Amino acid sequence: MSKGDRRHPELKVAGDRSTRAVAYVRMSTDHQRYSTENQLDTIKAFAEARDIEIVRVYEDAGKSGLNLEGREAFQRLLAYVERGPDFGAILVYDISRWGRFQNADQGAHLEFLCSRADIVVHYCAEQFENDGSISSNLLKTVKRVMAGEYSRELSVKVFAGQCRLVEKGFRQGGMAGYGLRRLLVDEHGEPKAELMLGERKSLQTDRVILVLGPTEEVETVRRIYRLFVEQGVQEAEIAARLNRDGLLTDLGRSWTRGTVHEILTNPKYIGDNVFNRVSFKLKMRRVVNTPDRWVRARGAFTALVDTDVFERAARIVEDRSRKLSDTDLLDLLRSLLRAQGSLSSLVIDERDDMPSSSVYRNRFGSLLRAYHLVGYNPRRDYRYIEINRRIRTLHPDVVAAVVDGLRAAGGEVSVDFDTGLLDINGEFKASVVIARCGETQAGSPRWRIRLDTGLAPDITVAVRMDRGNVSPLDYYLLPRLDMTEPNLRLAQNNGLSLDGYRFETLDFLFSLAARAQFEEAA
Repeated sequence: MSKGDRRHPELKVAGDRSTRAVAYVRMSTDHQRYSTENQLDTIKAFAEARDIEIVRVYEDAGKSGLNLEGREAFQRLLAYVERGPDFGAILVYDISRWGRFQNADQGAHLEFLCSRADIVVHYCAEQFENDGSISSNLLKTVKRVMAGEYSRELSVKVFAGQCRLVEKGFRQGGMAGYGLRRLLVDEHGEPKAELMLGERKSLQTDRVILVLGPTEEVETVRRIYRLFVEQGVQEAEIAARLNRDGLLTDLGRSWTRGTVHEILTNPKYIGDNVFNRVSFKLKMRRVVNTPDRWVRARGAFTALVDTDVFERAARIVEDRSRKLSDTDLLDLLRSLLRAQGSLSSLVIDERDDMPSSSVYRNRFGSLLRAYHLVGYNPRRDYRYIEINRRIRTLHPDVVAAVVDGLRAAGGEVSVDFDTGLLDINGEFKASVVIARCGETQAGSPRWRIRLDTGLAPDITVAVRMDRGNVSPLDYYLLPRLDMTEPNLRLAQNNGLSLDGYRFETLDFLFSLAARAQFEEAA
């Protein structure tokens, strides 16, 4: 039996539905009094005092209560409620264990789903009976708001702590980047080991700093700046030269204009430790912050390039568009359209006398909107291209997250940079694909998944994107032996033959990589 749906031998099944209940316990990183065992003790005492029999225990250990993501036991419980359960009550320690939802109505809605199935939710440690009275409803509402407020206050404290660590020169998450490496140091700043791709620190007192990478990579970074600043070579041409020389990025991929541009604009290459460029607080909305909201410690790491060279590069990037008004940019785009007859990001980026396509995206929100402003209606749906570009950018981060999770679970993972396959424990291979969300003419979501039959991975990890194609919606772990078609077309619901492989998180995949420890027999 899985840890998230734990049965206790002393809990026997008997009695009718009205006297039967299930217990739900959850722990994230709260104080010890909220440990699952202590919660269960209180729940048992509550049940015994009311002659209620606990028939099952659902447990989410180490899971946040901000939303339903990752709370697999809770999701199974809710699914069971929808199917028509054999129990009449759910016993929970308190309101916060039910969830610390930022919208208090979400917790109320989930309780309503239970009520609709004639199931009562009892909060065993609260000082009120959940009997539907006005007083209990008022207290529940207040408690739900307080539970969400606790998470908001904790988020502020955590963010403040991260800012202090950044100011002290410690790296807060993310890959090192080309030409740099992550070095693990102890609480006294003494070096311990270099962290490889996907590895993370294990001790709370350890910290991570950035150090210079291999000499060849460091020299390549400096070469990129020389070409751009001193010789006036644009990013696309620099990428082409690096590719002709057979050089690869730190992820083992070919260079693009974007990867070169990232090196030319990232302040970590002058040794600055920058944090909060993008925020995702309380697992709500991803926000790209303006520079005035960044947390920055100057000179925290060894610089790869001089500050004056970096600032010259920044001025060149800014001057390419700063001197041009929106009208000027659109006039240039119209001239290009008349000369070429069509527009694309490639056509724009190949013109040395024009700003890059990224300038048009930043100034007008997207290339498609800029096209419409100059009267160009492309035959192709350029929204599709914009989404694909975003997904291609997202793919390395998704792969890195999968590798991180597998290694954190105790697995050994290697990445074949030619094929993209993950070799896990030398036992099975997995590929990671991202399925963009499209729509039918009726507006229903659809996803297409292409299985790489040529590489024949044992498992295809299909990441299904949400309707905005901004973040993952869920995951399908598709075993090669059960997949007979090279292409899959998924709807919202697909029946057990496919949805049996659907997961809200990748915890199940990570568990496949875990190594069991056995004591040697005497």
